[in-house]
Amino acid sequence: MIEQLDELYREVILDHFRRPTHSGELPGAQISVEGTNPLCGDALTFHLRLEDGKIQQVRFQGKGCAISQAAASMLAGQLEGKPLPESRRLIEAMKALMQGQGPDPAVDLGDLEALAGVRKFPVRIKCAALSWNVVEQGLTDYSQQHSGATGCKPQAPGPASLA
Repeated sequence: MIEQLDELYREVILDHFRRPTHSGELPGAQISVEGTNPLCGDALTFHLRLEDGKIQQVRFQGKGCAISQAAASMLAGQLEGKPLPESRRLIEAMKALMQGQGPDPAVDLGDLEALAGVRKFPVRIKCAALSWNVVEQGLTDYSQQHSGATGCKPQAPGPASLA
């Protein structure tokens, strides 16, 4: 049974890598943020269009391994339509999942749950985490520029790089 789940998860990841959703540019995005993983060369840029405290549209552009690109595709799909505080909870839930904690039942991870198997390969966790680190940095920067009017909690600034 476990092997069947692993295979299913691999298929979800490969499907998002081969046919990414939400890829491309997004004119008029209020947030455009990029990040890299210099250890392996993964690079992502996320574009987010916000309206009424929600992420209305997400697009990403990137290059890199199957894990980084699939994670970006899955995250983009999960973020669309979510209020900003809920988006932050999603990011926190993914960080916890990569640290070995079980999925938070209060947060719908959708296809992102397929990335749970990545934690078996510690060197690949940074590949998966690049997307939510980049988005988190964009939300933090936006929040700081707009004085917390978005519902995002301010955090200390930092690079979206995974060095």
